Amino acid sequence: MEQTPTRQAASDAVGGQGWRYLLGALRTSVPVASLGQAAEVVARPVAACGDDADGHLRADVRSDRVVLTLQALDRAALTARDLDLAHRISATVRDLGLRTEPEIGTGAPRSVQLLEIAIDALDIAAVRPFWRAVLGYTDEAGTGGPTDPIVDPVGQGPTIWFQRMDRPRPQRNRIHFDICVPHDEAAGRIEAALTAGGRLVSAADAPAFWVLADIEGNEACVTTWQGRDD
Repeated sequence: MEQTPTRQAASDAVGGQGWRYLLGALRTSVPVASLGQAAEVVARPVAACGDDADGHLRADVRSDRVVLTLQALDRAALTARDLDLAHRISATVRDLGLRTEPEIGTGAPRSVQLLEIAIDALDIAAVRPFWRAVLGYTDEAGTGGPTDPIVDPVGQGPTIWFQRMDRPRPQRNRIHFDICVPHDEAAGRIEAALTAGGRLVSAADAPAFWVLADIEGNEACVTTWQGRDD
């Protein structure tokens, strides 16, 4: 099995190429001027990846940007091959006079990111089948245990993961969003949320995650890859 790089090694290897490490994947954006240009852009990374394209590359094609994600899809994990593919893709995009970037500090609507939804439960194994069925989701690649995350099989919806509670918590939201952002975007995102009326609930586990809440106490976490290694 191909080696899985550490989070730090993955971030260091491709950060200068405009990619960011997010939840076991690499993600970047290519700003474009039209859907036609976007189609041309996405063809180049597919060609650059060759036979690895189907197993590693996902592309979200829009008229203003192409968002590219690299991950070994059969394992839902990052491999050394993905790092190599990121460099190949960035090089071929530059040949078009364009660039791969995380859209931080560029005036873009937001940076690249990944969204997860966390559901608190006393008995994860009991509630997981319901959410798997009602959402039309499936097991994450390489998993399938009674407490593991579930994912959209076509890769459009956010991953759902389950957080075990040690006691009932009435009058408190039990579903919250985890917004995984580039490590160099977290401070700006948190500042914006606080300026917009939010409050910081906890930074005890930062920089892995910060817990924020709106004025009514509904919580969300801003997360990064940092601070997660033992």
